[in-house]
Amino acid sequence: TLIELIMVIVILGVLSAVAIPKYLDLKSDANQAAVNGVAGALSSAASVNFATRTANAEKGIQMSLCSDVAKGLQTYVKGEYTTAMPTQGGEYVIEEQKLQTGVATECTLVFVPSSGDKVVANFTALGIN
Repeated sequence: TLIELIMVIVILGVLSAVAIPKYLDLKSDANQAAVNGVAGALSSAASVNFATRTANAEKGIQMSLCSDVAKGLQTYVKGEYTTAMPTQGGEYVIEEQKLQTGVATECTLVFVPSSGDKVVANFTALGIN
């Protein structure tokens, strides 16, 4: 009947009104999780580089700024090493801050997605010459 049809439409309207905000919130949660993963990888890269360069000064790379940590995330593409920082969906920016040798410093990673709000995560880096 017509009343049943109207009730179904009302129920679908209520369900969609509840589901849309959850979907939008899910997208921001996914962006935050992705940025946290990149920040964790940067922190690990800085630690591994510090240990490698401490053991053998000819290996690893010099890290004197937070942005230098991105050089520690490397990938091998077409015969050369390049940074493995993600490039899809927006831009990652590491805020400039000086690192001191052997001192754990908190650095800030900012992700500016192509749509939506910017996302911020922190990671720990160790400077080394």
